[in-house]
Amino acid sequence: MGFGLREIISANWLYRLAIAGIYLLIGHTTGYAQEPPPKPISVYVNPAQGLIFGAFFQGMSGGTVIIYPDGSRAVTGSVIQANLGYPFSPAIFEITANRGTLISILNGPDVTLTGSNGGVISLHIGAASTGSTFITTATPPATNLVKIGGTLTIGPPLSNPSGAYSGVFNVTFIQE
Repeated sequence: MGFGLREIISANWLYRLAIAGIYLLIGHTTGYAQEPPPKPISVYVNPAQGLIFGAFFQGMSGGTVIIYPDGSRAVTGSVIQANLGYPFSPAIFEITANRGTLISILNGPDVTLTGSNGGVISLHIGAASTGSTFITTATPPATNLVKIGGTLTIGPPLSNPSGAYSGVFNVTFIQE
């Protein structure tokens, strides 16, 4: 039993068609690269944009001064906002991370601020402009801005005499 000329030509034609199909597939294959490997995030605390409450006057019963992440300020109780040229602002953090990194924000406990003329004021760290969890959108070297507000709880003048109050608070950024 042998192969005739017709069978050899058909087999040869099928072989060439298969090879051409393979070249066609290889030539038009789209490759996809892996996303960049995770790298530790970098957090820069902007010293010029700390959590600043500005000037205000306390009334006889005290109250609160609130700084929101959008930079606005509000007061409650007998506290009165003063526009004496002193700035107020949320704390601003600059986060550098691979685009698409999931980050959670964990605020530290309330802080006791000490006054230049005696007295103490309670500081509660507030909400972040990004929410407590966010996905980075900026591609390095660009940064993702996170603005965090807070609330001062002020007592009566005898407990919290006028003056400058200061302290340190903690915010933890967790890369998921």
